Amino acid sequence: MSENVPILSARGLVKRYGRVTALDRADFDLYPGEILAVIGDNGAGKSSLIKALSGAVSIDEGDMTLEGRPMRFSSPMEARDAGIETVYQTLALSPALSIADNMFLGREIRKKGPLGSIFKLLDRAEMEKVARQKLSDLGLMTIQNIAQPVETLSGGQRQGVAVARAAAFGSKVIIMDEPTAALGVKESRRVLELILDVKRRGIPIVLISHNMPHVFEVADRIHIHRLGRRLCVIKPKDYSMSDAVAFMTGAKTPPEEAIAA
Repeated sequence: MSENVPILSARGLVKRYGRVTALDRADFDLYPGEILAVIGDNGAGKSSLIKALSGAVSIDEGDMTLEGRPMRFSSPMEARDAGIETVYQTLALSPALSIADNMFLGREIRKKGPLGSIFKLLDRAEMEKVARQKLSDLGLMTIQNIAQPVETLSGGQRQGVAVARAAAFGSKVIIMDEPTAALGVKESRRVLELILDVKRRGIPIVLISHNMPHVFEVADRIHIHRLGRRLCVIKPKDYSMSDAVAFMTGAKTPPEEAIAA
């Protein structure tokens, strides 16, 4: 696609939960090959926006397009099949299943031949091999046993599994909701390096984060969300972290060119 045409776009999204309006005519644009950070105060509607784009919630009004084609996902599985992979803040992992099973949840590898096609047996050895490689690529192989249940891992290790899964299978868009929130300094650095590596492969990333230094380090553009809608879009090189926080909290009015972005 042309770099001037959004790969993922939304116009006028509305999502209500009873009397609460989480999205109030929200707009969104993600361009090919970029890292777009989405920031906003607590309750601004960032997570609702991401869930709408990834099929986790159904919108009440508005339009969305992927690669210029109208889309309306009824489930996260539909979004995954379309090439949108998401790391939710809640991680969306199954605690009782192994690390490898969680990596391949919904896309399990079956054995070759009749054992897989007829008897539906899983190729666990191959799944564990690929899962181990993906975690190693992320620098998160402090995990000794790839077959151990996720419920036995630390919070940071669980986050690492979710991030590795998204990076392994996202083909068109990767959405990361606070991917470094539960990670230590070393693991956070690995995740940021992974985000930049994925960008170099040409896959655009949506990064939702409260960590302003991380946002300003890796983002090409910053989408500022306020009161359920997009307030403005700025470039990190043109504004300071203080400016971004001031726009986000309403202490400062963004310039017209940022609002029109």
